[in-house]
Amino acid sequence: MEHPTQAPEELKTGTTTVGLVAKDCVVLASDQRATMGFLIASKTAKKIYKITDSIGATIAGSVADAQAIMDLLRAEAKLFEIQRGRPMRVKALTRLLSNIMFQARGGYMLGSLVGGFDDEGPQVFYTDFIGSVLPDKYVANGSGSPVALGVLEAEYKDDLPKKKAVELAIRSVAAAIERDAASGNSILVSVIDKDGYQEMDKESIMKIWKG
Repeated sequence: MEHPTQAPEELKTGTTTVGLVAKDCVVLASDQRATMGFLIASKTAKKIYKITDSIGATIAGSVADAQAIMDLLRAEAKLFEIQRGRPMRVKALTRLLSNIMFQARGGYMLGSLVGGFDDEGPQVFYTDFIGSVLPDKYVANGSGSPVALGVLEAEYKDDLPKKKAVELAIRSVAAAIERDAASGNSILVSVIDKDGYQEMDKESIMKIWKG
C-alpha cells in the first residue's frame, strides 16, 4: 500500500506507438491513454508530435520528460534551419535525440519513434531512454508494443501504398488497445511524405478502426 505522505505516481503514457515506412511516406500512430498507476489520468493524451514540416516523433514514458524534450527538438531543428538554410534531416534529428538521452544516462524516461521524409526518402528510427538508435521498416514502442508488433509482423510488406499503410498502423494500435490495459481510448495518426506532415482527421481514423 502506498504511504500517504508519498508523492503521487508520475503521469505516464502506458502506451502503444507505431511507426512504419510505406512506399512514399511514413505513418506514425498511437493510442491516447495516459496513466498514473492504475488511474486513467487522460483519455486524450497527445503522443505524436510534429517536430518539423517533414519530421514527427512519438512518445512513451514520462509525460513531463517527453513534452520538454519534444519542445527542445523543435527549437534545435528550427535553429539548425535558420543557421544552415535547409531543414534538418531525419537521421540528424534522431542522432540529436540520442545524444540528449545518452548524456542524461537514464535521467529521462522517454522512448520515442522518429519518422520523417527527406532526400533519402521515408525513414523510421527507434530510440530508447539511454540513447540507442535502431532504424527499421516497422516498429512499435510502449506497453502494448508486443501486440502491435504481432499485427505488423503478420501483415507488413515492402512498398505498401499510403492507404494500406495507414490501415495497418490503425489495426496494430487497435489490437493493442484490446489487450493492453495501459493503452486506449482512441487513436492518433500522422502521415509524412514529400508534401510534409499531415495529421489524419478523427472521422477517417474511426471509419477504418470500427469499419
